[in-house]
Amino acid sequence: MPREFQFQVSPEVAANEVLLTQHVAKLVQVSPKEIQKVVVVKRSIDARQKSIKFNIKANVFLVGENFVESKMELPNYPNVTNQQEVIVVGAGPAGLFAALQLIELGLKPIVLERGKDVRGRRRDLKAINVDHIVNEDSNYCFGEGGAGTYSDGKLYTRSKKRGDVDRILQLLVGFGASDEILVEAHPHIGTNKLPQIIQDIREKIIACGGEVLFEKRVTDILIKNNEVDGVVLQDGSTINANKLILATGHSARDIFELLDRKDIFIEAKPFALGVRAEHPQELIDRIQYSCDFRGDYLPPAPYSIVKQVNGRGMYSFCMCPGGVIAPCATAPGEVVTNGWSPSKRDQATANSGIVVELRLEDFKPFAKFGALAGMEFQKAIEQKAWQVAGETQKVPAQRMIDFTQKKISSNIPKTSYVPGTTSVELGAIFPDFLTNTMREGFVQFGKSMNGYFTNDAILHAPESRTSSSVRIPRDAISLEHVQIKGLYPCGEGAGYAGGIISAAIDGEKCALKIKESL
Repeated sequence: MPREFQFQVSPEVAANEVLLTQHVAKLVQVSPKEIQKVVVVKRSIDARQKSIKFNIKANVFLVGENFVESKMELPNYPNVTNQQEVIVVGAGPAGLFAALQLIELGLKPIVLERGKDVRGRRRDLKAINVDHIVNEDSNYCFGEGGAGTYSDGKLYTRSKKRGDVDRILQLLVGFGASDEILVEAHPHIGTNKLPQIIQDIREKIIACGGEVLFEKRVTDILIKNNEVDGVVLQDGSTINANKLILATGHSARDIFELLDRKDIFIEAKPFALGVRAEHPQELIDRIQYSCDFRGDYLPPAPYSIVKQVNGRGMYSFCMCPGGVIAPCATAPGEVVTNGWSPSKRDQATANSGIVVELRLEDFKPFAKFGALAGMEFQKAIEQKAWQVAGETQKVPAQRMIDFTQKKISSNIPKTSYVPGTTSVELGAIFPDFLTNTMREGFVQFGKSMNGYFTNDAILHAPESRTSSSVRIPRDAISLEHVQIKGLYPCGEGAGYAGGIISAAIDGEKCALKIKESL
């Protein structure tokens, strides 16, 4: 049996198998030659002291002990060609993992995705970045893999209470992700690696008899006697089934409008909104690591910060070390920002959403929209940003200190946001309570992170799609909609997840409940 050890080592030792083995040999009090294998189980960085260390949890196998290199095996998925059909709307992590789970349970998923397949999306992303053209069905939010595919592939979640995080991570490894995601405290796949994994998942679904259909926007949900009967697609065709997993993501406003129009109960949900701040990565490294140069053995530094400002939470969201800012509008006439990192996190800048928590009462100016009040609040800010920045995909931008002093920045340097920026006083975009909170908040951030509050940081507006503006209520036990039998609101769009892992977990949960109901 291997022995488990927890210890701290320098970044250089953590990165070098020989040095790590020598360190462990001293702990075990044996010669390095007697160590067969050191298997790192968990790894995290401790940057609280001047001397930065890696926390490592490892299993140590001595020579003669039984060590077998583990290979992640996928479940034995059956062929479900002729089995009962379940409609899954949306091919993001919630929809795809729901489909895999359905197959494992012997049910046939029919996955309907309004956007294009993961490769086909790239042309439309280029169109946004270069030509400022937004395709309403194919963009950074819509298309195979969902919003996470081209916006980082972060796998860190605090939602362990929601389900089995390790199972999702292991499935991702089975589909081609690096097994490092099982080890790292804050795992991430990278925008450059995730598309192939998504494609492999789709191919597995099809190989097992499931269906994955692209450019199939759902325009209506058929209901008979308060029970799902199928869906209508944009081309007028219908697909019938009495079980439907609705996993459309946080930006499918047309679906929220459809539910509202059909008097299918939904409710406004608080979310958070703000800006995306970009700093030089070197600056964040200096702040976080307390050193002039990061060196070869430390990854680009992330940060996480939370403050109470004017009675509201203001915090970093979806922080991307060595990353870029991306245009995430889902309709013409609006601008939206998000951030992502490639797998190596090797870009020159770091960015993070810096957002302020909203309350239902903030949406009162839009009360006439009922459950869609938060969505309309969100939309109004995105449209205002589009207008003031020049009615293209350029975003309003301002240097950080200038923003706190209400000064239009005399110049904005080139940032990672490819469509470009327009120098704007960002107070013109947000309601006063939001603007005032952010102005004060950035000053406070600077007091906690010495060097963070600087005019070298550029604010891009808005970061508005942090989570869904709507919750689709469901029964806590059956996970069915509280009103419509056979309708399973799922994932981020329904208000039950926040990221790739929690969405995937929720997709699996809905699939399991469908099986239980049969």
